[in-house]
Amino acid sequence: MSVNASLKTPLIALVGPPNSGKTTLFNALSGQNYKTVNYPGATVEYSFGKILSRFNLEAQIIDSPGIISLVPNSPDEKVAVDALYSIPNYGTPDIVIATVDASQLSRHLFLVKQLLLSNFRVVIALTMTDILQKKGLHISPESLSKKLGCEVVIVDGRKKDSLDPLINIIETIFKKSENKSIPSVYNRLSDKNDLLEFYSSIERIESEVLSPLAKGELPFNIENANRQLNLIADMKVKENCYKIDETTVKIDKVLLHKIWGLIFFFLIMSVTFTSIFWFAQPLMTLVDELFGMIASEAVVLFGTGWLGDLIANGIINGTGSVLVFVPQIIILFLILGVLEDSGYLARGAMLIDKPLSKIGLNGKSFVPMLSGFACAIPAMLAARTIPNRRERLLTIFIIPLMSCSARLPVYALLIAFLIPPESAWIGGVLLSTIYVGSIAGSVIVAAVINKFKKRIIREEDSSSFILELPAYRKPKPSVVISNTVNSAMIYVKKAGPIILGFSLVLWFLTYFPDVNPEIETEGHTEEEIVQLQSAERLSNSYASELGKIIQPFMTPVGLDWRVGVSLIAAFAAREVFVSSLALIFKVTGDDDSIQESMLRSMRTAKIDGTDQKLFTTATISGLIVFFIFAMQCLSTVAVSKKETGGWRIPLLQVVIFTFTAYVLMFMTVNGLRAIGIN
Repeated sequence: MSVNASLKTPLIALVGPPNSGKTTLFNALSGQNYKTVNYPGATVEYSFGKILSRFNLEAQIIDSPGIISLVPNSPDEKVAVDALYSIPNYGTPDIVIATVDASQLSRHLFLVKQLLLSNFRVVIALTMTDILQKKGLHISPESLSKKLGCEVVIVDGRKKDSLDPLINIIETIFKKSENKSIPSVYNRLSDKNDLLEFYSSIERIESEVLSPLAKGELPFNIENANRQLNLIADMKVKENCYKIDETTVKIDKVLLHKIWGLIFFFLIMSVTFTSIFWFAQPLMTLVDELFGMIASEAVVLFGTGWLGDLIANGIINGTGSVLVFVPQIIILFLILGVLEDSGYLARGAMLIDKPLSKIGLNGKSFVPMLSGFACAIPAMLAARTIPNRRERLLTIFIIPLMSCSARLPVYALLIAFLIPPESAWIGGVLLSTIYVGSIAGSVIVAAVINKFKKRIIREEDSSSFILELPAYRKPKPSVVISNTVNSAMIYVKKAGPIILGFSLVLWFLTYFPDVNPEIETEGHTEEEIVQLQSAERLSNSYASELGKIIQPFMTPVGLDWRVGVSLIAAFAAREVFVSSLALIFKVTGDDDSIQESMLRSMRTAKIDGTDQKLFTTATISGLIVFFIFAMQCLSTVAVSKKETGGWRIPLLQVVIFTFTAYVLMFMTVNGLRAIGIN
């Protein structure tokens, strides 16, 4: 939308605490299908929509992340608060609709009072009145409107007819108001007496606008139920308001139990990880084969010159390396969506809070770390939900240590070298050991970083972990699917251009300057000739020159420049290590035999100028250790820079993780050699 057009269209901003029904109302008014959440901070970015034409109201509407106050305490809340005061191309909103959960009135009026004190034109949308009714209470919108001095209306985002009164109120305000109100920045209350009076006034309003339902209005025999529970009749208003869900309490006795809760937690997490790998693998293979086929067609169409190679290997394969991880991301977010909508994710964060607090993190770090096993990029984006800056930076710092899916092809090749084919189960055990090792490594690194936080993180925010546990409920498929699609799109849009850009740089370094190498073609098929040309070109490329520069670093760990080239190429994406090795060792063959061909080449390869084997048990073990700890994903570096607001943290990650990986690889290789394993 153009600036001029947008300025003529009134703007409505939706604000409210998490779980107050804000996004449900946005979907009902705009016809969109964005996510409703029950985990603090899960809505990271605000969304625009237009009021549906059936309401006959010409206005734009913005849905912002949930906030509980105008004093931001996290990046999510800052986005929401900033959106209230200054929206690009729109300015300040004409009307602010504040969603207020009627069953949580005293807590949710805190934000409303701040909005009114800041001179916003506020309309209160009362939600969850059905829950209030089940508690045997009634709320008077008229009385609340009089107490606060703003319009109040009861809404139910699931019932279209209930929105008409809200639309009428907005229309009336638009007709009466010729000028926008000018909001002022909210000043935090610093005097404790003023703060106490602020809360006291909210509690007085709550007690004055809530009243017990008459006997005939009760949805069930609440009085009889109260007698059975021995409730004191004189306190029923307050106690009913804070009554908890009995079913949730029964389930929590098991899932939050100090022993059974942890057992269920690890079972659920095990099923999650297993599903990510098992279910995604066929889809990833399909995507990989699809882009391989398109690349082959591009070579036929554009030839084997630099243009055809750029399109096939630079652009198409670069795009494929972005999209190949989408199946894993989709499956991960589908599972997380089900866990979140059911209310379990908040319990998981609560269970893991205590152990994480020992290394300077808290329970909110759990979800980003979990996402890191699929891909570090969405995991770092998910860290925005952590309000404490020090804990958010520390979480982002250790996320690259989670063994993401890009490491799998590398581990598969290296393990296949170590383990004989008839003992494949040992390979499974070794792979599990690698994953456990990566978790242990991240814990150790986080503890060390936390110990030196004044020098590395440089943040001293006080830590707290306050989490509202939602009642268990059945996940809504449309919401879970919508959230999953949005998350996958965020990955493609934000990580895609970065990964594709680095793929083009890598293509340039591996293709030039020897664009037309001379090779022996006799006895080779056309496909083998192309592969041999690629291998010869890579041997004389700028990338190989870089590999020879780092040769002094490869000698102490028993490797040579050829592996160095592959490690440099793997900085674009870890899985590139495998294809680079195939090119360097001039491996040819179809897809079914290429791994066997690579293993044969690796077993016979000698260090340049010597008779020593290049790949041994010791050097392969060292490479596995290197890939567990090394920061080899430039797109992750770019996202880390964006999320931490500077180059300091990502550069520290590269230096510390690469140095640690190299030292541990050196110790592994030479340690194994010292005890006779080589």
